[in-house]
Amino acid sequence: MFTTNHVRFQLSAEMNLLKPYQKTLQFSTLTSFAPPPTAPDVHLVGKAITILKRHHLINLDPLSTQFTPQSASYLLLQAQSDKTLILSFINWARRRPFFDLQCSCLSLHILTRFKLYKTAQIIAEDVAINTRADENGDLVFTRLKDTYSDCNSSSAVIDLLVKSYSNLKLVKRGLNTIHLAISHGYMPGVLSYNAVLDAIIRSSEPIKVAEEMYLHMIRTGVSPNVFTYNILIRGFCGVRDLEKGLGFFAEMQKNGCLPNVVTYNTLIDAYCKSRRLDDAFKLFKTMPNKDLEPNLISYNVILNGLAREGRMNETDEVLEEMKHKRIIPDEVTYNTLVNGYCKEGNFHQALVLHDEMTRNGLSPNVITYTSLINSMCKARNLHRAMELLEQMRVRKLFPNARTYTTLIDGFSQQGFMDEAYKLLDEMKKKGFSPSIVTYNTLINGHTVNGKMEDALGVVDDMSKTGLTPDVVSYSTIITGFCRNQELDRAYETISQMVAKGVLPDTITYSSLIKGLCDQRKLTEACDVFQQMLRNGLPPDECTYTALINAYCVEGDTVNALHLHDEMLKKGLLPDVVTYSVLINGLSKKARTLEAKQILFKLYYDNGVPDDVTYETLIENCGNMEAKSVVALIKGFCMKGLMNEADKVFDKMLQRKEEPGEAVYNVMIHGHCKGGNLRKSFDLYKKMVSHGFVPHTATIIALIKELIRGEMMVESSEVIENVLRSCRISDGEVAKALVEINHKQGNMDAVFKILSEMAKDGLLPNSGKTAYAQ
Repeated sequence: MFTTNHVRFQLSAEMNLLKPYQKTLQFSTLTSFAPPPTAPDVHLVGKAITILKRHHLINLDPLSTQFTPQSASYLLLQAQSDKTLILSFINWARRRPFFDLQCSCLSLHILTRFKLYKTAQIIAEDVAINTRADENGDLVFTRLKDTYSDCNSSSAVIDLLVKSYSNLKLVKRGLNTIHLAISHGYMPGVLSYNAVLDAIIRSSEPIKVAEEMYLHMIRTGVSPNVFTYNILIRGFCGVRDLEKGLGFFAEMQKNGCLPNVVTYNTLIDAYCKSRRLDDAFKLFKTMPNKDLEPNLISYNVILNGLAREGRMNETDEVLEEMKHKRIIPDEVTYNTLVNGYCKEGNFHQALVLHDEMTRNGLSPNVITYTSLINSMCKARNLHRAMELLEQMRVRKLFPNARTYTTLIDGFSQQGFMDEAYKLLDEMKKKGFSPSIVTYNTLINGHTVNGKMEDALGVVDDMSKTGLTPDVVSYSTIITGFCRNQELDRAYETISQMVAKGVLPDTITYSSLIKGLCDQRKLTEACDVFQQMLRNGLPPDECTYTALINAYCVEGDTVNALHLHDEMLKKGLLPDVVTYSVLINGLSKKARTLEAKQILFKLYYDNGVPDDVTYETLIENCGNMEAKSVVALIKGFCMKGLMNEADKVFDKMLQRKEEPGEAVYNVMIHGHCKGGNLRKSFDLYKKMVSHGFVPHTATIIALIKELIRGEMMVESSEVIENVLRSCRISDGEVAKALVEINHKQGNMDAVFKILSEMAKDGLLPNSGKTAYAQ
């Protein structure tokens, strides 16, 4: 039977426990001026219980100033069997001055017994926050232990307290509470251990602490569950210890604990991040064997792995499987795909997915927009990049420092320095501090324009902001001086950077070597090359290409080929520029057989020529096979070098060679991607007039771009041509639908129907058909 004397005695003992903490704990009764404990006001408690039973909580407010911690504790004990009443009182009282640690502990016991865990968790976290001086949790545990029997409690209250500590990352208190509980005869459950393990993983504690806690859990006889193993696997995979994670994966199955989808997703993600994508796929494929269906997160993890490895061509199959299983892509799916295509350089597909994403009501994030803007800058389409920036603002997405730096770099690369500086000013006004990378883009912009004094001015500005120029800053300056044929100033800059503790790297040396080679100072360039090797810096493709070109210019093809072989031995793959200078050099020495051998090696190694090489490749190999010319055009189109593709295309026509269906398709696609819609449409008309049938994908891409470019007459002509080429008997209904939607301007429906017609074989895809007619 609970008595007033019982309360007085217990509170007196508790006040003694509180003395060391009175000056720091935040509960109102734990101040240094706390009065001696008094008996509860039984009449007040009775009156409050009556009000609570009538659900007139507003009438409790006048009594608030009369309540003491003792009266509140007394009410909690007297009414602890009435779930509704006790919950109402706790919600009313918990933020009031009299609600002290004693009241909180009593509330925790009662609420836990009633399984009112949500409210109990809030109070437990309040206790954790308001007892910061209780570093080890001794005081709170003692108070909880002393009130345990008064409320017919269970060890679930220990789990709750430990979970509250863990939620707040108070690992030390959580661990100590478990040890205190065991030492006093209580048995914390698996929930306590899982909570502490999760807190350890989320905190800065070493991962071995989690493993030790797991072993302690096993020793005390607590059986781990699937959540335990998932936490451990996530923790070890998070610190890149995949093998340890796989060890727990094997152990859980050995112990009869079945993995769930979360387990698989964590391990699949870890495989992907460890660049073991094939192993990730293998594990992914085993899920159905365990009666587990991959969810949206599973597919997003796989797609992210493919994007990270540049295997975007495999994403279509994954998306098709998602569609078959009716798993709808979300923002993460689209953002992953858009970023992947941007990284791969497939800007057209990235933009198509971006548009599809927004049509489906999904929002690209800042990272995705920044990737798209970066892609547009690389494609030298600054107008579209600024359009995307404006879209961000309309969607209430704020550009970050990387977004601004990307745009500044894009404008600087093309020499639009005024616009670059406007963006820099906007960046500063928005509260972002330009980084070394930002300043380096400006330095590069000035050096590209040959304005070296302006570039040096940026270095001074950088230093004034407290940033120290790095090896990229100096290397860019050196490249600029070499480009301007100011080798003395390039050497002077190297001396300055070394004096400031910045050591030259491979790019620095390569820039200097190229500068020397350009001025035909080959002997000096070779000396710098040897110095580079002595300093332990590995030459790269640019270093070798500069020297090979220099030897070819001097007519020394023997040494040029020697350096080419040396490249291969060092595992460096010559690019098309390297091959171009070699072919050119060999051709000038009448070594045409070797030149052609190198040319065909270039094709079979899937090298893609650029604007430096096409003249050499075409002019010096006049009897090139038609398939090689087609490969060359495809390569240019893939890189977005449409001017070069046009020149090769024209060269074919001059040689009286008729471009085939594949050439027309790739050229139309390439010009669509590059935004030259007039050229795309002209090529389309020429293709049709020569009796060739554009591929369905080409047609749909062309129509989309023509409509986007508001070339409605041209788009209508293409659509009408498509309809004339359909098989009338099978496609009549589909044709009618296309015509109706086209007239109504419902182009999304047109595209969908055309796609379905293509799948059903109602559109011509090859050969010469009614298109020509």
